[in-house]
Amino acid sequence: MNLLHHPLWLVGFRPFFLLACIAGALLPLAWAMVYSGTGNLDASPVDALRWHAHEMFFGFGWAVLGGFLLTSTKNWVNIRGHHGAALALLTLAWLLERLGMAIGGDWPVPLFLLSSNLFLGSIVAMLVWTLIRYREHDSYRDNAFFVVLLPVFIVAKQLMLHGDFGAGSEMTLALFRLAFLVMLERTLSQFMKAAFQVQILRQPRLDMPIKLLGLVLVGSFLMPASLGAALSLALALLLLVRFVFWKPLLALRRIDIGIMYVGYLAIAGQLLMSALAQFIEPGWVGSVTTHLFTFGAMGCVIPAMIIRIAKGHTGRKVIFSPLDRGILYLMLAALAIRIGLPQFVPDLYLASIHAAASCWLLAFGLLGWRCIPMLLKPRIDGREH
Repeated sequence: MNLLHHPLWLVGFRPFFLLACIAGALLPLAWAMVYSGTGNLDASPVDALRWHAHEMFFGFGWAVLGGFLLTSTKNWVNIRGHHGAALALLTLAWLLERLGMAIGGDWPVPLFLLSSNLFLGSIVAMLVWTLIRYREHDSYRDNAFFVVLLPVFIVAKQLMLHGDFGAGSEMTLALFRLAFLVMLERTLSQFMKAAFQVQILRQPRLDMPIKLLGLVLVGSFLMPASLGAALSLALALLLLVRFVFWKPLLALRRIDIGIMYVGYLAIAGQLLMSALAQFIEPGWVGSVTTHLFTFGAMGCVIPAMIIRIAKGHTGRKVIFSPLDRGILYLMLAALAIRIGLPQFVPDLYLASIHAAASCWLLAFGLLGWRCIPMLLKPRIDGREH
């Protein structure tokens, strides 16, 4: 059997959700060890904080975002999509980047630059080309946001690794935030209709300003702090207004949908906290604004999304088993431990990092055990991809 004909290479979510499960389990644990001094990154070409931020956003985060977009874009524009050798090469590029970030400190500069840019540059080019080439068949007119934001990830990555780390991190978070806002807007209306036979508010005069503000805030580090805070506050308020009309009490009856509403609220909360921090010194313990997004939005939404896509796109019914629901509760526990616990008991800050990392290890370990066999096998309904 030709290895490139293996089910793993049929569609983008398969290899990249597999990698996301591994990264989600191991990367937070690795950081907890480095932060506590029981591990080191002596062979890395960057300092520990840059490594941690980069790997969570461009390692774990982009494994998920890449897998999602490679799968979704083909459906949006009704084409076969990238598969086979293209997916295998992207996977190798992702793995090469993880290797370079971990032990590439002594590599020749050209080799390190190649390793750290090959994956992102290649996948962004593939996704943008797909959206532009087949735009006449695109079922979502607002995919123009992806055409704009995806290449900007490359700029944010360079800032994070080689320039102003604060600006690069802020820019990267804002790009992921915008991607999540677009995805949640599309998917939650579908999920609520399927689960509860209800329509939630979709009003272009509200939806479009939300996405435009999200795009503008990608450049917030270039603005006066007061302007960035005002725009963050405005976006947060618009999100909360829309949230009220999205039937949250109904959604929270089911953890598989309710946890996505938690992620939505985490985005609004991160914006509110960022705005507040420009005017008063809140005295939070740890990087609350950053981790509210990474644990609240990414950490809560991503496992539910992986379960849905892994089941639905392999021909299975999208039903969350008790184990699946348990995974989601573990991620909620990680959020509470990482953000809430240190605010009440600051002396447990280091313990909270280890405990939250342990939740991710267990949750993504179970998620991988649950989903990876599906990713490695053909669809059960007889369809090819």
